[in-house]
Amino acid sequence: MTDVLLATRNPGKLREYESLLEGLPFRWHLLTDIGLDMEVEETGETFEENARLKALAYSRASDLPTLADDSGLAVVALGGAPGVRSARYAGPGASDEDRYRLLLRNLEGVPDGKRAARFVCVAAFALPNGSLATAEGTVEGRILHGPRGDGGFGYDPVFYVNEMGCTMAELVTADKNRVSHRGRALVALRPEIVRLLGLG
Repeated sequence: MTDVLLATRNPGKLREYESLLEGLPFRWHLLTDIGLDMEVEETGETFEENARLKALAYSRASDLPTLADDSGLAVVALGGAPGVRSARYAGPGASDEDRYRLLLRNLEGVPDGKRAARFVCVAAFALPNGSLATAEGTVEGRILHGPRGDGGFGYDPVFYVNEMGCTMAELVTADKNRVSHRGRALVALRPEIVRLLGLG
């Protein structure tokens, strides 16, 4: 078994990653499991820059292979916003609902045909020696005028997934993992993880 750090404190995210990378001989650790309380500032202007920053910094600090990601929502009518600031869109301490309600307010008056959006995720896998691989996943959709569905988190209730005909929050877990931006990024990254670790 290979000890691997997932650069998050969120057990829900760990369950998602365990499912998406099932079959790899990993013993997963969260930041809290190893007592790593440092914060890596997301100073990058792109999802890839932020994912790389986090993966490399946490891998060096923990001396463990580390998987990190950066993801968010890009809305065409808002010039790509909230983008890399998706989690900070409504300011510190804001809830998921606060963020998507602000998004809806900022899109008031924008017709259905101009509410195109995409979820983007870049996943990065780093080794303590600085070796690194990244992969991107996207899912296309549009922003509805109000929330639908009880699942997911973040902007999922207002993001309509074109290919599925429902919001991200209305998808069952298996379907979400299959079509989500994070799921697609990890499918693309998996062979690179195998290569970096020499799991052949």
